[in-house]
Amino acid sequence: MNPAKDNALSTMAKQLVSTRQQKEKLISSKYQLGAMNTKASVMTSQLGAAQAMKSVTGAMGKMNDAVDAKEMTKMMMEFQKQTEIMNVKEELMDDALTDAFDNEDIEEEAEQITNQVLAELGVELDGQMAGLYAPQSKVQKNSRPAAVQEDEEDMLPELRDRLNAL
Repeated sequence: MNPAKDNALSTMAKQLVSTRQQKEKLISSKYQLGAMNTKASVMTSQLGAAQAMKSVTGAMGKMNDAVDAKEMTKMMMEFQKQTEIMNVKEELMDDALTDAFDNEDIEEEAEQITNQVLAELGVELDGQMAGLYAPQSKVQKNSRPAAVQEDEEDMLPELRDRLNAL
């Protein structure tokens, strides 16, 4: 081989190795620049958060200076007291209205009507259950005297007429 060719080949090999090393250094530098960019973004965000906290702290300080805590507590207690007074007045008004419009006559009449309706329903239920099968038990079911039963049977038509009159 020719020594001039060997020198040229050796020089080219050295340049190739040098180029590869420079490429690796460029890639490493690129990653380092990206990491620095990320750190700069984080620092900018932290600075913005710190400034916002400073503004909020200032606003809260001004608010605390403007609002008297004792006065606010006093107002809240007065509000609670007035609310309780209003509730008591409302209950008194409800009771007064109930007393004014509720009449004992109405209650008695309503009770009479209720009793009449229940009596009629009881009569109708007795009539419907007469044909049903009921098991016999040792206890005597009809322990009322015969005279009471006859009086009740005599009252049935009268109760029916009274209910129909309603």
